[in-house]
Amino acid sequence: MARGARERGPGVARDPRGASEFVYGIHPVLEALRARRRQLLRLRVREGRGRSEIVPVLEAAHAAGVPIEEASAADLAARLGEGANHQGVSLEAGPLPEVDLAGLCAAGTPPRTLVALDQVEDPQNLGAIARVAEAAGVSGLLLTDRHSPPLSPAVSRASAGAIEWLPTARVPNLVRALNQLKEKGFWVFGAETEASESLFDLPDRVLRGERIVLLGAEGRGLRPGVQGVVDHRVRIPLAGRIASLNVATAAAIVLFELARRSHPAGIGGSGPRGSP
Repeated sequence: MARGARERGPGVARDPRGASEFVYGIHPVLEALRARRRQLLRLRVREGRGRSEIVPVLEAAHAAGVPIEEASAADLAARLGEGANHQGVSLEAGPLPEVDLAGLCAAGTPPRTLVALDQVEDPQNLGAIARVAEAAGVSGLLLTDRHSPPLSPAVSRASAGAIEWLPTARVPNLVRALNQLKEKGFWVFGAETEASESLFDLPDRVLRGERIVLLGAEGRGLRPGVQGVVDHRVRIPLAGRIASLNVATAAAIVLFELARRSHPAGIGGSGPRGSP
């Protein structure tokens, strides 16, 4: 990998010998094993690794029929790089598949929520958005061929494995794709700092049905051509002196507010997955 050792953490490393990848770190490996969207080839566990932290990983590997072998720290470092924070586990797997627009449109259970990103190029932001989106019940992500990061090690680290669950489609033309989804009944909500309508004042009638939350790059926002397909432009009211939010933070606020309004009885209920 081109990135230096200081930048590396739990994530995905490309296998230089072929098409397979090394997913590493407890959370990314566990979610890859549970989601089973990749081709799962082999789990390697560091020799002498304390078992309590990785019991769920081993159980998920057994359930998926994935061979498990012990590996030395030197072997893991040779495969992943000296700076990789593998936490004692590495999963050899095929690349994470992407879907086409039809597959994205069919993902999840209606009424669906999708997230579309307009020139969000930072892998950390994409990963953070993926983590928030999966937690909020989003059905999938829509990216562009250009000006969108690949599903890279940085994305895997930032998403804590959430990207393993989210169907992701890439399209050459975002405006065309959004219009095609609108023809299938989706409404587009565009988050813009200068929008006149507050996110918290949206009428109930516009929250019915399927929707796409469209987010633009920090500092630039949505491109003018993309703004033309937005049905509802909304802003997050800010009470402080800071004029804008990080795009991943904005995504969290918008997605959970829309989910809250759409499910007044609660989002997902209480249970072991909930955060305090």
